[in-house]
Amino acid sequence: QVQLVESGGGLVQPGGSLRLSCSVSGFSLDNYVIGWFRQAPGKGREGISCINSNDDNTYYADSVKGRFTISRDKTKSTVYLQMNSLEPEDTAVYYCAAGMSFHSDYRLYSYWGQGTRVTVAY
Repeated sequence: QVQLVESGGGLVQPGGSLRLSCSVSGFSLDNYVIGWFRQAPGKGREGISCINSNDDNTYYADSVKGRFTISRDKTKSTVYLQMNSLEPEDTAVYYCAAGMSFHSDYRLYSYWGQGTRVTVAY
């Protein structure tokens, strides 16, 4: 059974950092692209980063480029999203998802985690 579980969200002050984890089971990271998405209140789902299955090619949306870093540990079946220099605009529910295409379009991802909430505020 395919499963993705996010963790690591929470409340952080502007300028702070968080590391999100996406622990996967039921499939290999060698076979699926893993994407990170977020959805802020009242807004659509935004693809912010993804990491390719058969190489370590990565993508970042302009909104997070230079501040967020995606990585994976195949031995732990886990994908990470290191988030630095967080801004109030980064407040959202963050999701990881698995798909077959190296793309930021959420519609191309088949399996989703339940999400973890990130709040950036004083």
